[in-house]
Amino acid sequence: MIPTKFFLTKGTGVHKNHLQSFELALEDAGISQFNLVSVSSILPPGCKKVPRKTGLSFLEPGEIVFLVESRNETNEPNRLIAASIGIAIPSGHKQYGYIAEHHSFGETDKKAGDFAEDLAASMLASTLGMKFNPEDAWESRRQVFHLDGKIVYTSNVTQTTRGNKNGLWTTVVAAAVFIP
Repeated sequence: MIPTKFFLTKGTGVHKNHLQSFELALEDAGISQFNLVSVSSILPPGCKKVPRKTGLSFLEPGEIVFLVESRNETNEPNRLIAASIGIAIPSGHKQYGYIAEHHSFGETDKKAGDFAEDLAASMLASTLGMKFNPEDAWESRRQVFHLDGKIVYTSNVTQTTRGNKNGLWTTVVAAAVFIP
């Protein structure tokens, strides 16, 4: 099975029970009704990004669904948590792309998202044989990657939140969900 489409989604859940916090985050992301199977970071050649609502319309409750998932949780009051998925899509339809997951503490939405996007683009650039300085700022490398024409699209989906002030479990998820 090689997916032909994917969508990005994110969610947050809060509950006194750790597992239910995760379930609520999946519900918020719109994917709690599926049997989820985590896979690694390869975006199949020609796999098209679709809006979440469109992607969900292709799936049935109970279906086994493959995804690249980032998840983070805390029960520490006010602790900032993040879960992020970055994607990098190459030009043409013959080369595979990359999906990178990142989860962190204390990072803003922008910082976590940029890191995940940078990671995906850097992995793809390395595979394509592109030369770049990994010490350069992401914005500089992003321009080089796009101007080169080998990487045509990068993006991320990131969910951040602060731990519940009363110490309830707080979970964030971000995912790239595959559709056959």
